[in-house]
Amino acid sequence: MRILLVEDEADLGRAIKQVLVSEKYVVDWVQDGVQAWDCLESQWTDYTVAIVDWLLPELSGLQLCQRLRLHQNPLPVLMLTALGQPENRVAGLDAGADDYLVKPFVMEELLARLRALQRRSPQLQPQTLTVGGFTLDYGNNILSFGLSQPPQLIPLTVKEFQLFAYLMQNCDRIISGSKIRYQLWDLDEEPISNVVAAQMRLLRRKLANYGCPCPIETIPGQGYRFNTSR
Repeated sequence: MRILLVEDEADLGRAIKQVLVSEKYVVDWVQDGVQAWDCLESQWTDYTVAIVDWLLPELSGLQLCQRLRLHQNPLPVLMLTALGQPENRVAGLDAGADDYLVKPFVMEELLARLRALQRRSPQLQPQTLTVGGFTLDYGNNILSFGLSQPPQLIPLTVKEFQLFAYLMQNCDRIISGSKIRYQLWDLDEEPISNVVAAQMRLLRRKLANYGCPCPIETIPGQGYRFNTSR
C-alpha cells in the first residue's frame, strides 16, 4: 500500500514514516498541503490512503479533503489533529475525512486505524491476492505457486513482493518501467534509472531457483506485463 503522509511537524512526520516503512508501506512524506496536492495530481503515483494533519501551511488538511471530494477523488483519508472537540471531529468528517485521530496518539492506534480503513475500503490491499496459480500472502511476504497441495512456497524480500504484487494487481496490462519506479520507491529514495530492471532480474532468478515459472514478461520499449496466459 502506498501512503501519502502530510505532516508539517518534522519529528512526528519522521517518526510516523519510520513506523510505516517498518510495516512494509511505501510512504511519501510532505509537509504542506500544496505539496500534497501536487503528489495527488501526479500521473506517476497512485495512493491507496492519505494521512493528513489538519493544521498545515499553505493549504490546510481540511481544505485538502474538501478539494479531494470536490474532484470526486475517493481516496481514504485519516485526519490527524490536536483539535479534539466534537465540533472539530464533525467538521473533519463533513469535509471528507474517513477517520479522525487526535494527537497525541500511540503508533499502534495509528496502525490499527489504517487496518480498519483497509477493511472498509475494497480498493485497498487485501490479506491475500490470487491470480491463476499464484497467491501472495501480504502478512508474511510469501508467494505460493501451484494448484496442487501443498503449493510451492517462495519467500520474497519486501521490494520483490511489492514488484510482484503491483504487476499482479494490474495483470495483463503493460506497465512502463518509469511508472513502476515512481510507484514502488518513495520520493526521497531517488532510485537509479535501471533499478526496476535490476530488481526484475533478482525476482526472476529467485523464481527460477525455486523451479517456478515467471509470469512477468518484458515488452521491449514499453515495460512489463503479468501475463495470465503463461
